Amino acid sequence: MLVLLPPSEGKAPSGRGAPLKPESLSLPGLADARAAVLDQLVELCAGDEEKAREVLGLSEGLRGEIAKNAELRTAGTRTAGEIYTGVLYDALDLAGLDPAARRRAGTSLLIFSGLWGAVRVGDRIPSYRCSMGVRLPGLGALGPYWRASMEAVLPAAAGDGMVLDLRSAAYAAAWKPKGELAGRTATVRVLHARIDPATGAEKRSVVSHFNKATKGRLVRELLTAGVRPRRPVELVEAVRDLGYTVEAPDPGRADRPWALDVVVSELH
Repeated sequence: MLVLLPPSEGKAPSGRGAPLKPESLSLPGLADARAAVLDQLVELCAGDEEKAREVLGLSEGLRGEIAKNAELRTAGTRTAGEIYTGVLYDALDLAGLDPAARRRAGTSLLIFSGLWGAVRVGDRIPSYRCSMGVRLPGLGALGPYWRASMEAVLPAAAGDGMVLDLRSAAYAAAWKPKGELAGRTATVRVLHARIDPATGAEKRSVVSHFNKATKGRLVRELLTAGVRPRRPVELVEAVRDLGYTVEAPDPGRADRPWALDVVVSELH
């Protein structure tokens, strides 16, 4: 199973490891596209600081991210699993996985990125700031920019297994499984169910923080359990076996992804 994750806006500082070696990154078919984005981002951030801040959509308090981007080629690196932080990655807790689950994470998790396209958790990268919604001079909006390269690479990465797509909308724009592969894809939405004290009726809502946390815990539990579903219907059964309430109507067509609603009554 290939699990597609969004990155995090917040990132750990670049490490003390050797500088970036682009040729060492997974999915070498993305190398040319990565080089073009890296060139444009470094050039932008080494030039007019105000223009860079505007293009990247940074607040005044994040101005320091511009200088960090300008030094991406020489900055130290950490594994992507260490670089990405935030709610989902805190709940996933890659460092706390047992060795077998950590190995499964290394082969099944794919983190999408405005700069790198997609990387595996063991790839060594520097800390950076460049979301998928950015429009870089010379390349345009990064979501559409990445589509052709992703389409050429990711179906092979998925193989004949299923795809669990946990990306946010901005990162989902960079690649959407098509045809038969779409039928082996499942997206997940986390819904908070509560009883309205005034009416006694159940109400459901998406709460961003807990949506991310629940997705992180779910992936962790799947990795720990060694679950390897090949089709969405098997994933539904596996998630229910882990104790989750799941609603997943059959999409009715072999070329449409499954949409799973994980319903939680407690937020934590």
